[in-house]
Amino acid sequence: MQALPVIVGFGGYNAAGRSSSHQGFRRTVVESLSPVERNKTLVGLACLMGLVRWDGSSYRDQSGQSYDAAAVASTFADQVMAGTLIRRLENAIYNPEEITGHKRVKMQQHDEGGVRFTLSRRDMPAQIPGHWNVRPLEDGSFEIHSRDTGEFLVPVQTEQLAKAAGQLPSGFDPAAQYSSRFHPRGLQLALLGASDAIHSVGVPWEQIVAAVHPDEIGVYGSSVFGQLAPEGFGGLLQSRLRSERTSSKQLALGLNTMPADFINAYVLGSVGHTEAITGACASFLYVLQAAVRDIRSGRRRVAVVGNAEASLTPEIFEGFTNMGALGTDEGLCKLDGSSLPDWRRASRPFGENCGFTLAEGAQFVVLMDDALAVELGADIHGAVPEVFINADGLKKSISAPGAGNYVSFAKAVASAVAILGEDTVKHNSFIHAHGSSTPANRITESEIFNRVAAAFGISDWPVAAVKAYVGHTIASASGDQLMSALGTFKYQLIPGIKTIDRVAADVCQTHTSFPLQDRDVKERGMDLALINSKGFGGNNATAVVISPRKVEDMLSRRYGAAMTDYRSRLEQTRQRATDYELRADRAELDVIYRFGEQVIDDSAIQFSRDGLTMPGFANAVIFDKSNPWADMS
Repeated sequence: MQALPVIVGFGGYNAAGRSSSHQGFRRTVVESLSPVERNKTLVGLACLMGLVRWDGSSYRDQSGQSYDAAAVASTFADQVMAGTLIRRLENAIYNPEEITGHKRVKMQQHDEGGVRFTLSRRDMPAQIPGHWNVRPLEDGSFEIHSRDTGEFLVPVQTEQLAKAAGQLPSGFDPAAQYSSRFHPRGLQLALLGASDAIHSVGVPWEQIVAAVHPDEIGVYGSSVFGQLAPEGFGGLLQSRLRSERTSSKQLALGLNTMPADFINAYVLGSVGHTEAITGACASFLYVLQAAVRDIRSGRRRVAVVGNAEASLTPEIFEGFTNMGALGTDEGLCKLDGSSLPDWRRASRPFGENCGFTLAEGAQFVVLMDDALAVELGADIHGAVPEVFINADGLKKSISAPGAGNYVSFAKAVASAVAILGEDTVKHNSFIHAHGSSTPANRITESEIFNRVAAAFGISDWPVAAVKAYVGHTIASASGDQLMSALGTFKYQLIPGIKTIDRVAADVCQTHTSFPLQDRDVKERGMDLALINSKGFGGNNATAVVISPRKVEDMLSRRYGAAMTDYRSRLEQTRQRATDYELRADRAELDVIYRFGEQVIDDSAIQFSRDGLTMPGFANAVIFDKSNPWADMS
């Protein structure tokens, strides 16, 4: 009997807002919500964006004017809508029309010969070139007379060709949520996203830790690009050319393993398993598969899983633009026959499109084995029984799609049929597509869906594409898809691909449907989501995600009468989660950052032949002394 990995908490941040309690999902379907849910979404986002703050009795704007919740929703609705989802890159990140660079300039000799310039003492090179004459000045600087012509780098300003981005809500600064000194933006997002997920569980983390052995907890996380902000690899690689000093932190903080490392060290204080895997744009499903594997096998009982990516830098924009992968301003104008790009509709999955839209974000889930979830009374938002990963084989180019996604997607569907039955897969499932918004993706991915659907006798298979709203967050992109799928389970709404007017003619639709408006599926009922992801290099992954309603049916068959006690414990869990939701909706995010707390005293670790104990942990680490290869000994 294998453990079932169940989702007991989820959180994060992207262009739609906060992920816990479905705030971000509700933003994507806000037009289809009840007035109560719509107002709740608008008020929560207004607080997150700093448009209003809660003073303990009412909401106040920056001038001090007081509002009730209904007034906040009506007064600030336009600002909230305009300041979320994909939009033109805001100057708070950087000005895409003023990208600093350098041009190589050759200096010519004048009549007196050479050129003259001054340098500060700190900028003087350790080895003085032989053609320089150096004269010290009274202010401590030096005048240099170069007798030879030479090349110089002259600062210039250029304009970024792609200006649309899936950026965090306007006014929301992750650095301001905790003492974030020296942290690159990606690590700020990792701490915020993991904290959001942990708080959303509703079971205190200390209680979870006390229920398991220390090494039965795992953190699985990464970023694809590492940290390219000035505080990370960006500053490390640019400092010499900028004549700046490399700091002692930039190299360490730039590593793409740092999201997992920071969560272990500063959020959980965990001595358990840690694993950082990247699979290009499918990275979230890569770390999710590792966690699912370990929970199913019994090696892990709790897993914090996710990715953080702060990819909105000029260098990454330029790299993807030069690949022809991004939707540029010029490309958007050509699509619409206009002189001004429609940045709000830059990402157009399965429509007439010209490239994807780069985005930033972080998404995390907390997984438990089903037995622990029942024991602790954890709220279950879904289950992930399987994640399949397959490569493409021989390829024409590293960025071209290939055969591997046929394998991963078909295996996922076959697995879902085996677990839930054909009827559920045929009538109560939907697809969350990679939907990158490139011409190649819309053809190849839609063909995969339709060919697999034909093989399994599926028709009218709904396809969602969350990148239409939040863009492509690279490492956490399939995390965005999972968060949206959990929202569909909760509200039984499939977000429409509202950035396109029609599905492109070359998209295969024989067995699938691509709703352009939000689709209400309450009567049909959605109990299964297939999360599909594709990445450069042949990184293909597909996850099977089961709805909480179906999971409860499965658990009832496994645990029987014990579910009565579980449901009584569940009430307290949900109350704690609701308490956090209320605080978070008021932008009281309770970011967990345990820097400076007392570290484990190595000398206090106690060993025996059976295991070891450590200060701060109620349970011991137990050595596994069985021999799996006893028949070979």
